[in-house]
Parts: sequence; structure tokens; C-alpha cells
Amino acid sequence: MLENYRNSDFNITFSIINMKLRDEYSSLQDLLRAFDIDEEDFMAYLKEHGCRYDKATNSLKTDD
Repeated sequence: MLENYRNSDFNITFSIINMKLRDEYSSLQDLLRAFDIDEEDFMAYLKEHGCRYDKATNSLKTDD
């Protein structure tokens, strides 16, 4: 599912990635490598949806 993140509901993708970051991966970069996702494209995708990666908490956050 994560390989096709652009075709999926953003809220579901957001939740799945945060769950995987919490339970399985120590960084977003590790997760993206595991699913062969381009980091630059993914960061643009987050920005398009008003989100960012917070390295300190190893989670995605909304830009409020």
C-alpha cells in the first residue's frame, strides 16, 4: 500500500506511516528505503498536504 501512497487516501497513509514509525522504523528515511519510495517526492507530498516529518518524535505532524 505505501508504494502507491499518491493513489491512496492521505489520512490513511498518514496513520499507517506514523504507526510504522512508532513500531518498526527508527527514521522516516529507513521506512522510505524499505518501501523504495523517493524521499524528495515524499517530502513534497507531505508539504502538499500541510504536513512535515518531525525527527525529534519520529512522526509525521500537521502544520497547524
